[in-house]
Amino acid sequence: MMWITSNQQRGCINMVELTLPANSKITTGVSHKAASGATRLKTFKIYRFNPDSGDNPRLDTFQVDLDKCGPMVLDALVKIKNEIDTTLTFRRSCREGVCGSCAFNIDGTNTLACTKPIADIKGDVKVYPLPHMPVIKDLVPDLSVPYAQYTSIKPWLNTDSPAPDSERLQSPEERARLDGMWECILCFCCQTSCPSYWWNGDRYLGPAILLQAYRWIADSRDEATGERLDDLDDPFRLYRCHTIMNCTNTCPKGLNPGKAISEIKKALVKRL
Repeated sequence: MMWITSNQQRGCINMVELTLPANSKITTGVSHKAASGATRLKTFKIYRFNPDSGDNPRLDTFQVDLDKCGPMVLDALVKIKNEIDTTLTFRRSCREGVCGSCAFNIDGTNTLACTKPIADIKGDVKVYPLPHMPVIKDLVPDLSVPYAQYTSIKPWLNTDSPAPDSERLQSPEERARLDGMWECILCFCCQTSCPSYWWNGDRYLGPAILLQAYRWIADSRDEATGERLDDLDDPFRLYRCHTIMNCTNTCPKGLNPGKAISEIKKALVKRL
């Protein structure tokens, strides 16, 4: 492990832990200068790791002409890949903050590259993969574990009653209870900002998964609340949360996983 940065947000210290290959360290990589004549330059320092090469991870430096680049960090990454280094590897899709694919650690904070303005970053733009996760290549983390954890909470409507002839209805008030949860795009920015998840990621479900779990507990149409609470009533799956609140501070969609976790705990207390 290596601590790559720290910053303070809303009174909460946010340390970033990066998982490196065994017996390795980050080295200085290749530097790419912009074409002569460019006047509005921004320097990007990007984490690079190719498991097939056997080399240490490195930080490559790229100068980008902002007069010929879109306003977001993702625009710069696409420009770098298209025009400077085609081997740069990262995930991206919607470009509108909807799919969650382009989640990276940017300037010390987990966020979406497609909605992060370059202008908001003072100095060099440092881009790392999401912390804690094993790195497949460059900025692409291995998300196998959180997706398996997501499957474990059975993220679908679970009912025993016969299906109605039409849709299962909700009142406006019942539907409103889902606001702040259905918007989650599973980018895992919150998951990988949580120290409790870094230390117990094999057993603690983490804020993203627990937010999704409460989404179904709160759904008036679901009929498996007792079973869902039984599955979560565990010293590690739920109670490793220590209310550090990095999850809520870093969510690029403005959601509150910490509140969802507290609601699950309250539901467990109420049924005693």
